[in-house]
This record gives sequence, C-alpha cells and structure tokens, in this order.
Amino acid sequence: MKQSILFLFAFLLVSTLFAQTSNLQNFYVGTFTSEGAEGVYLCSVNTETGNVSLVETFKGFDNPNYLSLSPNKKYLYVVTRVSTEVDKSGGYVCAYKIEKDGKLAFLNKQASNGEDPCHVDVSPDGSFVAIATYGGGTTSLYPVNNDGSLQEPSTVNRNSGAGADPSRQSGPHAHSIRFSPFSNEVFSADLGTDHLDIYNLVDNKLEAADQAFVKMKAGAGPRHFEFHPNGNVIYVINELNSTITSIHKSKNKWATFQTISTLPKDFKGESYCADIHISADGKYLYGSNRGHNSIAVFEVNEKDQTLESIGTVSVEGNWPRNFGITPDGKWMLVANQKSGDITVFKLNKQNGIPQFTGNKIKLPSPVCIQFL
Repeated sequence: MKQSILFLFAFLLVSTLFAQTSNLQNFYVGTFTSEGAEGVYLCSVNTETGNVSLVETFKGFDNPNYLSLSPNKKYLYVVTRVSTEVDKSGGYVCAYKIEKDGKLAFLNKQASNGEDPCHVDVSPDGSFVAIATYGGGTTSLYPVNNDGSLQEPSTVNRNSGAGADPSRQSGPHAHSIRFSPFSNEVFSADLGTDHLDIYNLVDNKLEAADQAFVKMKAGAGPRHFEFHPNGNVIYVINELNSTITSIHKSKNKWATFQTISTLPKDFKGESYCADIHISADGKYLYGSNRGHNSIAVFEVNEKDQTLESIGTVSVEGNWPRNFGITPDGKWMLVANQKSGDITVFKLNKQNGIPQFTGNKIKLPSPVCIQFL
C-alpha cells in the first residue's frame, strides 16, 4: 500500500513537471549593448499563465539588434552594429547553431556591407539570408551552407535617392528586408526614399523586379511590413507619419489602396511607428507606436483586406520598438526599449484586442523578439 502511494506521488510529480515544461515557449531577445544590455537573452513565457522568465544570457555581441530564425529552428542569424573606430565594415551578420536547451554555438560571420545593419530575414527554404543596413542604405544576400554558416554575399545592392524630410531622409535608409512566403519576390522598406523596393531571387542573386518599387506618400518613412495570409496584400508601417499603407497585387502589379493612421485623432505629441504583425488567421493587424507608447489594433476586412481601426492599447512601457505574437496566437510580448522591459498581453479571441496581464520582465534595451 505504501509503495503504491509513493508511486502515485512520484507519477503526479513527474506529470506536473512535464506539463509545466511543455507550457514553456522559449524566445530570443535582441538588444543594444551600447545601452546597457549584455547581449542576446534567452527567455521563456508560460503559455498558460503568461509569466515570463530569463533562461540564459549570451554575451560577446555588439548591439545584436535584430534576429531571425531559420525555418527549421536550427540556426539563429544576428545583425550586429560595431563602432567605426573598431571596424570600418559597419557591422556583421552572424550565424549561430541552436543547440540543446537553446544554447548558441557560433558558426561564422560576414561583413554587413553597410553601416548600421538593422534587419535580417531567412528565405522560406533556409537557403539564403538577407539583411538591410540603415546607415549604408544597402541590401545584401548571403547563400547559406549546409551547416547553417554563411557564404560571402552573392548580391549587394546600394540604394540611391532621398525623401521629403531633410533630417531623416537626406539619403537612402534600408530599414527591413523580407522574403515573400508566396513567390520568389524579396521586398525591402527604405525609410529614406519612401520606397518599398521589389527584387526577384534568381540564380542565387537579388535582381530588381520589372516593377522596382512601390512609392509611399512623401515623408512617410516606411520601416517594416507584413504579408496577409492570402499572399496578395502587404501592409507597410510608416515610421515618420505614423500610418499603415496597404498594398495589393492586381494584374501582376503592386499598388497602394489604403493608408490609415495608427494614432488617435486627438493625439498631438510626437510618435514614430516601429513594428507590425498580423494574426495567423488574418483577422487582426497590429502596429507599435513609439511616443504614444501603444499598440494600434485594426480589424482586417475579410472581403477586400482593408483596415478598420479598433483603437490603441498602452504597452505599459516606453518606446515599443518590437513585439511578437506567440506561435499559439494567445499572447503578445512587447519589447519596450527605453523602459527596459518586456510586457505581456493576452489576445482577446473575440475582438483581437491585447489585454495587459500584469506580467513583465526587466531587460535592458530590448529591441527584437524571436520565438523558437
């Protein structure tokens, strides 16, 4: 009898520990070490409670400000910014192997071919990595070796032109780059020229498409963008005029069809958009406002994919540079750069509105979240 009770107790204990472990969703956090961070952080969020905890800190990075995972989750790619007094390359894109328990093993690095690399993406098949540099106005394509390491770039494009804002758009500023999940197209938002540039991935190189770009409103400052699940619509978030511009493909040509503000009509202060994400079902779109310090929430019309503003939700922090939605679609985590924290929201299934849980974790200068 006693042995049976002990066996039952042990079984319940193991079951409880397994359930707790299976509820943990790990994620990496990119940071600015120049603002007090120590490198890349590995954290976890409990998908039942929303509690967040720090798992491990990986040091030895210079401003690992943006991260991207390979589709098979075996490799992590990191863009780093270094001082020009240290290295005139302006920065690097680094490849890491993800080992057991999320630990990182350095593979190699390649020069960024432009100052201030700020964004990195991996092709849907994991064969290529692309980066954008803000200071250099460049986009580069790196073939990936079988072991996840990076070859030298097969393409380096250097943008040209300027925009209407002399303080922010005196030259090109490539701010993001993403591979289309639906075609061989690769898109890059250039804040300095008000362009969403379009390339084709052909013979292991990036070639300008027949339609080289889509033009935003003068002074808009496109920063990041998101694909609708139907593959025919792209939503571009504009940093300088706090708007989202919707673009659709018709007769093999991309064109804008709506621009909508991310801010309340009565807001009079300064604010700058940053990140943008869409729910997996395509029903809700979210954008972050730095200054207003909020997440703008939009409902996506099922028939024509136009946006209707639902409102804004405070991020309960300062300067939401980046945010992410957990793979199960239940939680939103917001990286607040200036307040040095990540705040946790539960997504309302009925109306898509993020609801603050009270959970947060203090991390210096968090600027990117990538879920394993």
